[in-house]
Amino acid sequence: MDCAKVGQLILQLRREKGLTQRQLADTLGISNKTVSKWECGRGAPDVSLWRELSSVLGADLLRLLQGELAPNRPDAGKMGRMRFYVCPRCGNILTSTGKASISCCGRALAPLEAARETGGHRLAAEEMDGEWYVTIQHPMTKGHYIAFAACVSDAQVWMHRLYPEQSPAFRLAALPRGACLYLYCTRHGLFRYAPPFEKPIF
Repeated sequence: MDCAKVGQLILQLRREKGLTQRQLADTLGISNKTVSKWECGRGAPDVSLWRELSSVLGADLLRLLQGELAPNRPDAGKMGRMRFYVCPRCGNILTSTGKASISCCGRALAPLEAARETGGHRLAAEEMDGEWYVTIQHPMTKGHYIAFAACVSDAQVWMHRLYPEQSPAFRLAALPRGACLYLYCTRHGLFRYAPPFEKPIF
């Protein structure tokens, strides 16, 4: 561990949070001299303090231990680059619009890889009153169901959460050209459906 790099990062993050050395020390239950020693690179936090320190400073624990925060490239604003993540422990659904470090329940998550539907997850789309009524041919049992549907274009994202025992159907507003539909099956993963939406089956 490079104590000088870690200390400089602690100093940077503390200032970003608007905290004094004493305020940070009081939160962690240590002396402000200890914080000063870290920031001068003359020591490192005890192993029992790292998790709380990362929480107080709002930093990823691993990045904090490494003493550097690698910035991502600026978000270009295109929602069509949406990435989906599902926590295998609690089932939380998370998203990003570009490369990101996403974690849940203490585990780093990789973005889901979308496949084109090849049978078994077919859906029908019918236009009704200027909207699309979408139905999915899929079981909705506790261990095997469609957890969410998302429609993504470069300018907008629409998401709908689904639950076991409910009907696998939802309504979509009229969507811009180039939008794609995603469905997430709890057993088989993420599927991507491309337009044209005017066809009854896609």
